[in-house]
Amino acid sequence: MPRSDGPEPSTASAPPTASATPTADDGPVVTAQGPITGAQAQAVLALVQAATDEDGVGPLSEHVMLHLRYGGDPRARNLLLASNGELSGYAHLDPTDPVEGPSGELVIHPAYRRQGLGLLLTRALVTEAGPRPLRLWAHGDLPGAVALAAAAGFERVRALWQMRRSLQSRLERPQLAEGITIRTFVVGQDEDAWIDLNSRAFAHHPEQGAWTPEDLDLREREPWFDPGGFFLAERDGKLAGFHWTKIHGPADTADAAGAHEAIGEVYVVGVDPDQRGLGLGRSLTLVGLQYLRSQGLFQVMLYVDESNTPAIRLYESLGFTHWDTDVMFARRPAGSA
Repeated sequence: MPRSDGPEPSTASAPPTASATPTADDGPVVTAQGPITGAQAQAVLALVQAATDEDGVGPLSEHVMLHLRYGGDPRARNLLLASNGELSGYAHLDPTDPVEGPSGELVIHPAYRRQGLGLLLTRALVTEAGPRPLRLWAHGDLPGAVALAAAAGFERVRALWQMRRSLQSRLERPQLAEGITIRTFVVGQDEDAWIDLNSRAFAHHPEQGAWTPEDLDLREREPWFDPGGFFLAERDGKLAGFHWTKIHGPADTADAAGAHEAIGEVYVVGVDPDQRGLGLGRSLTLVGLQYLRSQGLFQVMLYVDESNTPAIRLYESLGFTHWDTDVMFARRPAGSA
């Protein structure tokens, strides 16, 4: 969802040109389609950058950004909003979750805010989702997104915390249980075993546990991917857990982390259900934190579900504090207040 429908239009970032977007002579027009062209994707990415610069936080999730860069799932729907022949908004609809239902994200260019376009695009997403209930993600928990959700009949149902800590303060030494060894990920060798472990470690997680080999392959193709920061714990030759770190560089940090200097991320930590209770998650987290500090980074971030109290307590014990919040909204039942 847009970071804010409140700020005055930005004069620093002009909207993308109309060459990659639908045209509109008599008012805003929303066009829904499957895969978009490379030119359209570049126009959307320019719009995303303008919104990020304005709001200080990226408006779209990593999943959607990968979709834009590499084509994504052909079942996804892309909604392009044109105003006066210019791309003024974008929305992405992911219809692939058979249990939770479709989810959407949207962004309005700063130069076109406070014109009702966010509500127009949200309603178009609802229509595109069909009879199944739609969920919307808003990154940053900004007042404009909250107000838009309420106006469209959505209510807050889930929140994802971003937590951060300094890498300059003291770090514990990892304490590995007997029989556990640590190595790094080997491309072309570990993909299948990791997918299997990830699905078991996150069996009850609505997004992470559903990763496919294609999801992993997309991330291996990203410039930030580095197997040297992807740690695997083994016991008796089998994967017992992992800590996949990520480094956001100066050029891409604003897109994902809302800052403009390099920052590390505890990207994913997972432990085999049969290996829980041994402190492996804490030890793997510390292994990754030490690696990120060795890369000359000053800060590290992570995301954790607001309702996951045990994980939050673990991260707080490791020096992390709450930094920001992403919010999921869902439609209120018909007839509710």
